Amino acid sequence: MMSTNYLTSVIKQFEYYKLLGEKAMAQLPDEAFFWQYNEESNSIAMILQHISGNMLSRFTDFLTSDGEKTWRNRDEEFEPKILTKDELMDKWDRGWKCLLAAIDDLTAAQLEDIVYIRNEGHTVLEAINRQLAHYPYHIGQIVFIAKMVANENWESLSIPRNKSADYNLEKFSQEKSKRHFTDI
Repeated sequence: MMSTNYLTSVIKQFEYYKLLGEKAMAQLPDEAFFWQYNEESNSIAMILQHISGNMLSRFTDFLTSDGEKTWRNRDEEFEPKILTKDELMDKWDRGWKCLLAAIDDLTAAQLEDIVYIRNEGHTVLEAINRQLAHYPYHIGQIVFIAKMVANENWESLSIPRNKSADYNLEKFSQEKSKRHFTDI
């Protein structure tokens, strides 16, 4: 039961971070996807290319082939290859579909199976946890960049500044709920 709950929980976690990134990006004009603070920083476009490339590599044939596919060129993910928002969002969606389908197909019994990433063994559980740390890290970067670009037009994705007391009053006036991640 714990393993089944884990798989359900991890899918919810990934879906939450996907939605968080999408809500941040929805606040931006198309050209903002390609903005870089400086030469050493990544644009949202680069981050999307990287996340998607990583997801496709890690979760294609998840249980049967190394997670670092020979067809992946990680370095190119940080180059301005995709030049339109629509193409970026298509790639983003393909990555997420691959990831979520691979996890959805798993059984609790497979969580202790060994998969490889760059020829290094991980249990399925470890491999999923590794990505559950990796993708939110980059989605946080997307949110940060979007917030900088949107500036005074930014709409909070959680509790707006100086509104914690109002938010808590609203939450505690309701019956207890078992639902998670209702802040966005």
